[in-house]
Amino acid sequence: MKKDEAEQGIRHLCGLWAKEKGYRQTSDEMPSFSEFAGWVRDRYPQYLDFRSRMGAMYDAEAWFDEEFRQTWRR
Repeated sequence: MKKDEAEQGIRHLCGLWAKEKGYRQTSDEMPSFSEFAGWVRDRYPQYLDFRSRMGAMYDAEAWFDEEFRQTWRR
């Protein structure tokens, strides 16, 4: 999979995962990337299989953080 396709997929999956988990961005809850990554590995592993200078998991976590407005953690 190409990196840009993976990015679109991961960002979309963030929304699906949040809905499944009942996560609301208005709460003080901070979603867990490791939990999300496990969910993706179980259901859509192809989205974590792309070439990246920093590594696929690093990029996926960055996109996750952007989607959930957690970039301050980086």
